[in-house]
Amino acid sequence: MANTADAIIDRRRLRRKLTFWRVLALLVVAIALIGLYGFLAGSDRLSGKTTAHIAKIRIEGTIYENDELIKRLTDAADSAAVKGVILSVDSPGGTTAGGEAIYEAVRKIAAKKPVVAQVGTLAASAGYMIASGSDHIVARQSSIVGSIGVLFQYPDISELLTKIGVKVETIKSSPLKAEPNFFNPASDEAKAMIHRMIMDSYEWFVALVQERRNFTREQTLALADGSVFTGRQALANKLIDELGGEDKSIAWLKTKGVDEKLPVIEWKPAQKTPFGSLLSQSALKMLAEYLGIPQESAGLLRDLTGDRIFLDGLVSVWHVDGKPVGAQ
Repeated sequence: MANTADAIIDRRRLRRKLTFWRVLALLVVAIALIGLYGFLAGSDRLSGKTTAHIAKIRIEGTIYENDELIKRLTDAADSAAVKGVILSVDSPGGTTAGGEAIYEAVRKIAAKKPVVAQVGTLAASAGYMIASGSDHIVARQSSIVGSIGVLFQYPDISELLTKIGVKVETIKSSPLKAEPNFFNPASDEAKAMIHRMIMDSYEWFVALVQERRNFTREQTLALADGSVFTGRQALANKLIDELGGEDKSIAWLKTKGVDEKLPVIEWKPAQKTPFGSLLSQSALKMLAEYLGIPQESAGLLRDLTGDRIFLDGLVSVWHVDGKPVGAQ
């Protein structure tokens, strides 16, 4: 009996050791696969980025200070393999500072090689600001272009607080500190301060369009009232240079000495590893659980916390969700 018991104990110990090494081996393989996935996803050699080509970079959705996008633009400017750049713009705009940062990155490309903006559905506000950084703008006949201007928005929930019996007390160093705020109607002085700030950025935006489109100030101001235009109207108003799609963009690059037979390779954002994606999904589920809502709502949280919900500071945007009024 003693020998039988010892044998059973030995087998259990052996089984535990085998389980440990199997788990360890699986972890090693998983880490190796993740590393290989990241290498393949980011490999310039496999994507063809080391051979001569035309780089296509998409600028889509709400504009903000996107370090990853700016790095892609900078890398394209510095790459000897990139002979020309097509910016595929489809954006309602976003933060004015974000548009400025990306615009400056586009101008750095233009200092080294030809760059053309190809407008999809929409290039409005900061989206148009970025497109104007290129040396040639192509848009569809039905594209929406323009909305040159700046705005500042803030909620006033003071009446709601009054109805539910909440009063917010504030002690501050001066009347305009932290103004305007959510909890009290803005004073005339606060509104005047914000208006001065808006007009200063508006003047900068107007001057930018005036320079890039070779307008007089009067021509620019006539178009910079917040109006949007179809591609056909934008061409008539000289906000764009040509109607068409990617073929027109390539044809223009040819006039700048870029071989039209070169392949067009899209420079995509760096892909996240599956491991990182799983972590982000787990984090969203944990947040949903903490808020006391079903875990199935994690997808809704992801949508609500996307880059479209709240834009801080001055914004240059036309319909934040990118859909014209009445669109489904």
